[in-house]
Amino acid sequence: MTRTPIDPVDLTARLVRCPSVTPASAGALELIEALLRAADFTCTRVDRGGVANLFARWGAAAAGPVIGFNGHVDVVPPGERSLWTDDPFGGVVRDGNLWGRGAADMKSGVAAFVAAAIDLVRVDPPQGAIVVTLTSDEEGPATDGTRAILDWMAGAGERMDACIVGEPTCPERLGDTIKIGRRGSITAKIRVRGVQGHAAYPERAVNPLHGLVAYLDRLLAAPLDAGSADFDPSTLAITTIDTGNPASNVIPAEVSATLNIRFNDHHTGAGLEAMLRARAAEVAAATGAQFDIATTISGESFLTPPGTLSDLVAKAILAETGIAARLSTSGGTSDARFIRAHCPVVEFGIVGQTMHKVDESVAVADIHALKAIYGRILKAFFA
Repeated sequence: MTRTPIDPVDLTARLVRCPSVTPASAGALELIEALLRAADFTCTRVDRGGVANLFARWGAAAAGPVIGFNGHVDVVPPGERSLWTDDPFGGVVRDGNLWGRGAADMKSGVAAFVAAAIDLVRVDPPQGAIVVTLTSDEEGPATDGTRAILDWMAGAGERMDACIVGEPTCPERLGDTIKIGRRGSITAKIRVRGVQGHAAYPERAVNPLHGLVAYLDRLLAAPLDAGSADFDPSTLAITTIDTGNPASNVIPAEVSATLNIRFNDHHTGAGLEAMLRARAAEVAAATGAQFDIATTISGESFLTPPGTLSDLVAKAILAETGIAARLSTSGGTSDARFIRAHCPVVEFGIVGQTMHKVDESVAVADIHALKAIYGRILKAFFA
């Protein structure tokens, strides 16, 4: 019996119509699970901490190599709906584009690799296994999503020999960029305490704002580094400063701030944490302000060296689009930061110009082409 190929555009639209604002799955995971089960994938729910996760495998790992695809079905909130041209969860196809929250990040990627995998196993079953891992916690804390799946895989003896994360990686044209690594990320919440007093008598107070300003000035005075062979320079961004002080003649008792550092392979999260605390100690000694710093390291920098996996993906892109993809480590974090400890991982997906924006959309032609690229990757991997 001839099977009709899975239409990745229709599947993307159906996924967009699931209002899966993180950490909700809102039926998106169940939709994919039903399709995979119908194609003889063995599916296991690996829910943890209220987060819905799915592990699916076609074929026996012992029969040959195992390739994995990873992605997420959760999305960021749509924001003010009146600013959208169409319903953000409508999955409308118009003017050659598919519109809706998650169309770019990353329901089109999920639809494309699921469709490519199902078509392959139905038409030309490979010698080996295909693994699909999906979470609804990538846009959130990311503690009970892909991490939970990898923990379960370790206990169950499941493996991937290589993995492709279907995040939107292309800034301009489909095929222009493959991500082979990411910078690390550390967020610091800083609380500075002083002694409240009258603004006319600053000598009788300890101004925490002056301490904070001096601290931030030291951090911003010189670049963290000039970049490395594989990474752009590390960056430090102050994201908020809060005093809650409505009076112009009162020196407040405390102030807080938050900053984020995106760091390359010149640094580690622990090293940057130590630097932040050392600078705070210097300023505390000079000003009398007291610093409390709480840090969260959401990921270390990592690199999958150019080689077999990136070549495989690049060749499939070139054959389908005629574009020679560049290898990049730019951008924010992704779940590849967890997978890299399990197996070689690269990221490749749709054009991401509208992700997280109002009127998020992707070109219908690009969704079809992305499925075709994933199909070429699968055939080449098992060849």
